[in-house]
Amino acid sequence: MKKRMVPVCIFFLSAFALGQAFPVPAGTALMVKLQTTLATFSNKPGDPFQGQLTKDVVINGQTVIPAGATIEGRVTKVAQPRRISGRPTIGILPEAVILPGGARLYLDATLVDTNIPGTDVNNEGEFKGPGHDRRDKLQAGGGTAGGMLIGGLVGGPVGIVVGGAIGAGSAGTYWLVEHHSAILPAGTELTLELNRPLTMAPAVANAGQ
Repeated sequence: MKKRMVPVCIFFLSAFALGQAFPVPAGTALMVKLQTTLATFSNKPGDPFQGQLTKDVVINGQTVIPAGATIEGRVTKVAQPRRISGRPTIGILPEAVILPGGARLYLDATLVDTNIPGTDVNNEGEFKGPGHDRRDKLQAGGGTAGGMLIGGLVGGPVGIVVGGAIGAGSAGTYWLVEHHSAILPAGTELTLELNRPLTMAPAVANAGQ
């Protein structure tokens, strides 16, 4: 690994010294704070979003993308399935980085993580909200128990069985009708990863410093 890194370092330093464009490598992480609240119940594909870089991107001691740079993109997918059928999903596509000096660069990056507990990001960069939770189970169990109680009071042992079935059916109907939502609130910490090198000219890199 060390032997491979030496030529790479020499390449970056030489390119910068000669005034040539040089790339921010694919796989570089961009730490971004979301500035736009995104939710499955209020957004649709095509809606724009913005974020702000919270940490400098540094290559060989040189800050090439400073903290404070703006990240712009759009929503690509919104799915709010019924509670019994899956997890709510928000897909986003980062498209550009705007440096503090105003330079705008094309960005090919994918969401890989957030700081929201109980959620995750799939291999396609889609944010997955929570699935069935404890409240759902309590509501489902409560529907069955409630039905059994009422059935027992009305019809004895037979009523308990019938009431339980009705209660369970009510809970199932609830799961079929109600939807799970996913929310990415403004202020959420996003981790983006570059899919391909981001070419930066020294003049552009220095514009944000």
